[in-house]
Amino acid sequence: MNPTKERAGIVPHLVMGVMAIYFLLPFWWLLVAATKDNDGLFLSAPLWFSDFHLVDNLRTVFSQENGIYLVWLRNSALYAVVSGVGATAVSALAGYAFAKLRFPGRTKLFALLLGLIMVPATALVLPTYLLMSKAGLVDSIWAVILPSLLNPFGVYLLRVYTHESVPDEMLEAARIDGAGELRVFTSVALPAMRPALVTVLLFSMVASWNNFFLPLVMLSDDHLFPLTVGLRTWYMSATLGNGGEALFNVIVTGALVAIVPLIAAFLLLQRYWRGGLTIGAVK
Repeated sequence: MNPTKERAGIVPHLVMGVMAIYFLLPFWWLLVAATKDNDGLFLSAPLWFSDFHLVDNLRTVFSQENGIYLVWLRNSALYAVVSGVGATAVSALAGYAFAKLRFPGRTKLFALLLGLIMVPATALVLPTYLLMSKAGLVDSIWAVILPSLLNPFGVYLLRVYTHESVPDEMLEAARIDGAGELRVFTSVALPAMRPALVTVLLFSMVASWNNFFLPLVMLSDDHLFPLTVGLRTWYMSATLGNGGEALFNVIVTGALVAIVPLIAAFLLLQRYWRGGLTIGAVK
């Protein structure tokens, strides 16, 4: 075998190995840190286990401030599920319309949509806050859910998938059989869009679960906070002191528990979203 080709084959594997370590190292630190008490978090080796206090940390997390962590967990689940399902439904309708229907201004609207993909979500938070304030929705669950229903990338993804994977002939056959546009969409196009729908649903739920800046600006009631904002309040309290004990181990353990639902969602839906990730790759 040619030594040059062997060396050329080793380089990509080395790069992939380095990148894997880069992405897995923070998770490993979080897993190790969640097993330590507050003193061990600062005094022991950061990347290896010392005394095992995970069970005690979990008890403290779920009992801290009368169990408010469970309230934040419920809120995060509510925001993620409602926003994810709503964003997926809106994206499916819009993506199908852009791909299969003909209407005035379609090309310009789609170009505008592509431009929205380039706008950082944080840049829209303050204008969104002003709109929600005018509508009287600030400090309510709708101030977090409604802005999350618009997912330009999801619309683009479903438009590409529908254009490539849903034959026009199948839609025309359904119309000839007397099906209306809504029936054509729900009975013919929607089942064929399932891999893309699951992909958009998963990405939308993860984005909503990890959302921090929007609920931070919109909410002031700590019983409406998601996990991201709630853990930040604990961190600020531990950093500033506030006359109480700084329980950084509780914050770290809470962060570990917060990512467990995301891992479970990826594992349960991987058979669908892996297929959806190849959208538009083959014609």
